[in-house]
Amino acid sequence: MLVLFETAAGYAIFKVLDEKKLQQVDSLWKEFETPEKANKIVKLKHFEKFQDTTEALAAATALVEGKLSKNLKKVLKKIVAKEAHEQLAIHDAKLGGVIKEKLNLTCVHSPAVAELMRGIRNQMEGLITGLPPREFSAMSLGLAHSLSRYKLKFSPDKVDTMIVQAISLLDDLDKELNNYIMRSREWYGWHFPELGKIITDNLAYCKSVRKIGDRTNVVNTDLSDILPEEVEAEVKLAAEISMGTEVSEQDIRNILHLCDQVIEISEYRAQLYDYLKNRMMAIAPNLTVMVGELVGARLISHAGSLLNLAKHPASTVQILGAEKALFRALKTRRDTPKYGLIYHASLVGQTTAKNKGKISRMLAAKTSLAVRYDALGEDTNAEMGAENRAKLEARLRHLEERGIRRISGAGKALARADKYQHKSDIKVYDPSGDSTLPSASKKRKFEEVEDEEKPVEVKLKKVKKEPEADAVTEAETPKKKKKKKEKQEAEEERIVKEEEEEEMEILSAAAETTEKKKKKKKKKVKEEEEEDED
Repeated sequence: MLVLFETAAGYAIFKVLDEKKLQQVDSLWKEFETPEKANKIVKLKHFEKFQDTTEALAAATALVEGKLSKNLKKVLKKIVAKEAHEQLAIHDAKLGGVIKEKLNLTCVHSPAVAELMRGIRNQMEGLITGLPPREFSAMSLGLAHSLSRYKLKFSPDKVDTMIVQAISLLDDLDKELNNYIMRSREWYGWHFPELGKIITDNLAYCKSVRKIGDRTNVVNTDLSDILPEEVEAEVKLAAEISMGTEVSEQDIRNILHLCDQVIEISEYRAQLYDYLKNRMMAIAPNLTVMVGELVGARLISHAGSLLNLAKHPASTVQILGAEKALFRALKTRRDTPKYGLIYHASLVGQTTAKNKGKISRMLAAKTSLAVRYDALGEDTNAEMGAENRAKLEARLRHLEERGIRRISGAGKALARADKYQHKSDIKVYDPSGDSTLPSASKKRKFEEVEDEEKPVEVKLKKVKKEPEADAVTEAETPKKKKKKKEKQEAEEERIVKEEEEEEMEILSAAAETTEKKKKKKKKKVKEEEEEDED
């Protein structure tokens, strides 16, 4: 068996002397404890040294991508092809498939081969002769630096650091612009306060101030390229009756300089936004289609990189940017936030308040898929993002127009979406079971018995007569008719007897109550007579 071993200095091909040792994978490392033991297992057959760092870099990149470089192909044809019956042990299974396809050589990749490679790497200085350790370490360091630079230069469009910096700068510019515009409005407002109320657009305000200067020059100034005719006429009219104070030329000069700064920063901001837009479409086209350039850039910036964002689940993407509100809600045991940065996406913005949570959840799920496709996929098109966005828009229209429909049961009925309320399973102790005595009843209120007792009214129940059956069909025989009639009569007799028994019980109970009341009255009268005699 032959072994192909790749190093930073070149390709090494070893001959395995004792193949039986490879069967003992767990104890194979013991055979490579010293260079003497290692030389008994493998022997260097050929070493192909790289001429310079460029050749080493080309070979390393080919190995990383699982391709067969020209230099390696020559070595294998020269050395291994002579012993075609021998197996070739390799470290990468993908490379083995390429070698087998192009050179028709039998390649082996197994745990035993991996352990053998590990042993060779451990005793590499003793096995590869004619290569000083100092020279080998310098070659390794140079190749490592070259390979790192190659990976950075490999796809400059995929560097998401530029997006993080651009969106941060865009936010900073917005803050500075707001401060500058507020200062210029307040400063020039002392001289011409009416202009700030007439012109609401900030950039148009600064351009107008830059062109006007002192308000006395408004009459002779043409503002048609900045403002509409109606607004221009209003500005000229307001300048004639302005309540502002007079300012010196030096003050006007400083105000105009500030307006120049605002105009320059606004133009640079527009240029930076176009740059960010193009960069987002190059790095994350599907994410851009789903949530837009600004929201997508902010998500990448918040996560740190596109790859970090791809590692987040959809639930995290949904509330990314609302961490403070989330932990406050968990601490106070209140409702957690439904959205974070994703709230500013156009799909969530055009939804009604009651459906914002649903749409943000669905959008986060599709956005998570789009980010993974952009970060880990090889294609750079935005077909998947456009398809998912179309699905979300269809779902949004369905929610807005007809609401959520019930899937099972009555299809036309609207599904109920009740708010979830957590019910505690804690049971409260019932003290009523401690005592077997009956609970004390309320004190009776004794009232004087009236002279004339009202007779007990007995309400008789009306006999509910069952509705007579409809005309019997012709299919029924006379015997069946007779039996049915007898059953109905028996049922009516039974109901009448039960009602008579109930009436008798009610009458007997009423009689007993009247006798008791008479006895109580006689007893009371007797007691009163005895008290009079005393």
